Amino acid sequence: MADIRTMAAALGIKPGRMNKTTLIRTIQSREGNFPCFATATTAYCDQANCLWRADCLPMK
Repeated sequence: MADIRTMAAALGIKPGRMNKTTLIRTIQSREGNFPCFATATTAYCDQANCLWRADCLPMK
């Protein structure tokens, strides 16, 4: 989580009390990507190059 907060800070995001999911979605949005972290309902994701893919899919 510390690495995610550092990444957020570098993007000008103040993490405050955001949980991991919200913070990653905020980072995705700030980077111009679809904020889809942990939203795959069928454990399928077509975003093969996503930085968060390995963390995201096991959450389903």
